Amino acid sequence: MLGFDGTAVSPEWAELQARYKPGGMILFARNLEDPAQIIELTNGLQTRSPHSPLLIAIDQEGGRVSRLPKRFTIFPPCGLVGACRSEELAYAAAAVTAAELRAVGVNMNMAPVLDVHSNPANPIIGDRAYGTEPDIVSELGLAAIRGLQGKGIVACGKHFPGHGDTGTDSHKELPVVKAPLETLVQRELPPFRHAIANGLASIMTAHVVYPALDAQHPATLSPAILTGLLREQLGFDGVIVTDDLEMRAIVDHHGIGDAAVQAFLAGADILLICKDHDRAVAAMEAVRKAVESGIISPDRLDASVRRIMQLKRKFLRSHLPADPSVAQLVVGCRTHQVLLDTIRRTHERMPKAQL
Repeated sequence: MLGFDGTAVSPEWAELQARYKPGGMILFARNLEDPAQIIELTNGLQTRSPHSPLLIAIDQEGGRVSRLPKRFTIFPPCGLVGACRSEELAYAAAAVTAAELRAVGVNMNMAPVLDVHSNPANPIIGDRAYGTEPDIVSELGLAAIRGLQGKGIVACGKHFPGHGDTGTDSHKELPVVKAPLETLVQRELPPFRHAIANGLASIMTAHVVYPALDAQHPATLSPAILTGLLREQLGFDGVIVTDDLEMRAIVDHHGIGDAAVQAFLAGADILLICKDHDRAVAAMEAVRKAVESGIISPDRLDASVRRIMQLKRKFLRSHLPADPSVAQLVVGCRTHQVLLDTIRRTHERMPKAQL
């Protein structure tokens, strides 16, 4: 799954897509101007993938992690929604986000955040999490998953096995969470366990080291965490997506090709590279060579292909080009704005002790 610069597909990226046939693309604010332009972009990307519909993803959490432009309904951060203590509002916000994403041809949201915000000094999670307690994150996280997936958008819970206790930002360096195993099991894992038991389609990995689980590798590159814990112990058979392999927590310690192969061998299904053309090519060539040399076995490759194709059959089976006339009715409509106002008013009425 690849990202690129610009609001249209450049000849360079068109050539890459034709040659390598990536299974997904991820969009950022740099790619998005208004509904009409987004529809032209997503429809164009899909047209270049006649062999299989693309997963077209975005990080639309609400609050500071919102990629959509102003015409859309942009909800407050999950921390504010969590403070409302309302599964109904969490569900409704996710369902509205899903409707607006589908209207412009986006079919996957890298949300919800299932991290428990347990470290006040955490520089990257904060109000992106629904709260500081596993129970509230579990309940509202599942409500959001149902809102997204019920409207046909692939939900991707993140960041497994939990980014809420980090003291550094994995975009800039490799964090280490030194919590004992008992704490991880009781605090970090419950939201993921609850979501897995109730149909979460995909999970994103954390570029974080957890010595209690694997002292040598960040979760993204750890067979003990992705296969041993997530697949075997928690029973997750959905799609595992890496966080961006270009983040410094990874590339400061590994070449992009080595990281891509390691992540795949650890148990990841989709390798996410969010910007650089040359790194994307290097990663795809490294995986191809690892398959050809036998480092990645046919069975291992087939297992990921099976999971990705099952995901696409479930969520992209009725794929049709996005329709500008539909988007005009859906994006930022009055009903959606009323819900946004309701969430803000509900938060304002909450007793201070509950916030």
